[in-house]
Amino acid sequence: MAGNDLGSLLGSLLGGGGQGGQGGGAGNILGALLGALGGGGGGQGAQAAGGGNNPLGGLLDMLTKSGLVDQAQSWVGTGENKAVSGAEIAQALPDEALQTVAQQTGVSPEQAADQIARALPTAVDKLTPQGSLPSGSLEDIIKQQKL
Repeated sequence: MAGNDLGSLLGSLLGGGGQGGQGGGAGNILGALLGALGGGGGGQGAQAAGGGNNPLGGLLDMLTKSGLVDQAQSWVGTGENKAVSGAEIAQALPDEALQTVAQQTGVSPEQAADQIARALPTAVDKLTPQGSLPSGSLEDIIKQQKL
């Protein structure tokens, strides 16, 4: 399943940042989220928001439209990453996507939102080292980081 592959790639990306064992878990939750938003269980959310074959772009659009503009821009930009709460993530994401992520990772939707809130700023920051969202598929973007 693509979500598992994404989870592995994201886990290695996050694991390289000194988070040690948390990288795999964070990668799995973000892989499940991006898989759900990219057309897996959560439907067309990120793609409908303009993500194309890169659900990260659609996710950022979704967060921006939900009032998390400052946070999303700080993660993509080169400055300090602003924090986001699990409640803000839960409000920004489609309910069905969060339910899918929770089911795939074996946690409650609230726990899934909290985990996404902790992992997403670091993941977006690492996937956008030049301060802008690269083009191409998410897998290609992750592989370009030479992990």
